[in-house]
Amino acid sequence: MKTQMITPEGLEKLKKELDHLWRVERPETTQKVAWAASLGDRSENADYHYNKKRLREIDRRILYLRKCIDDLKVVHYSPFQEGKVMFGAWVEIENEKGLTKRLRIVGGEEIIGSKDYISIDSPMAQSLMQKVVGDEVIVKTPTAQFKWKIKKIEYQK
Repeated sequence: MKTQMITPEGLEKLKKELDHLWRVERPETTQKVAWAASLGDRSENADYHYNKKRLREIDRRILYLRKCIDDLKVVHYSPFQEGKVMFGAWVEIENEKGLTKRLRIVGGEEIIGSKDYISIDSPMAQSLMQKVVGDEVIVKTPTAQFKWKIKKIEYQK
């Protein structure tokens, strides 16, 4: 089951997307559909079919975002998180080969479009939770396991 948590920044991003879809994209697409429909025969009207499809996609995303935003639990920074890997943390890790990565542990709704964000439900995040700087973790995936050392933990305040 997917954890329904989100950072304040992630919630704000979803709200902006919803607002943009509702106030900009949907009205523009609705106008295009009306214009294409006014041309007459819709059976071979590519503009009409494309924009009708786009309007359905926008409406589907709007409905999803409205429900999603209502169901998410915003997790704000708290001083008790300092020193431990918890939700919202930026974690710098290093493997035996010296490869360093900097990742932020966030909710599943936030990872889209952010290559340095990982879901709290991922094997990496689950292995890192509650650890401190200097701890070594073993990340088990279905195909292999990897060893990482925690170098740094930070939070956006």
